[in-house]
Amino acid sequence: MKRQARLILVCFGLISGLVAYFSFSATREDLDPLKVAPETHKLVFENALVRVIEAKVPTGTLERKHSHPHGLTVYLADFDSEIRTFPDGKVTKAHRKFGSVVWSEATVHEVRNIGTTPSHALRIELKD
Repeated sequence: MKRQARLILVCFGLISGLVAYFSFSATREDLDPLKVAPETHKLVFENALVRVIEAKVPTGTLERKHSHPHGLTVYLADFDSEIRTFPDGKVTKAHRKFGSVVWSEATVHEVRNIGTTPSHALRIELKD
């Protein structure tokens, strides 16, 4: 009996994990910044390995909630931003410097330009 209960729990855990994985994948696709925030994101290059997106956010603007796979961001201006990540809702402030390069894992977030200068960055997204 204990063995059956353990097997049921393991199966339930696996099924829950698969459901969460596929739900997140669908959500990430639905939150493509080129689709949900075309006013601030522009595709500049894409091939089988990478996608490069240019992001320009005017002062005071809130970018809609969107996602990125893991990759690099190259900052092309000094600016200040406030980032809310999902699903935890954590808010952080960041000062970005022209020429800096940052690695980030896959994320779902919304970003507000809280500074006095427009933001400008290139996001290099690695494809799976």
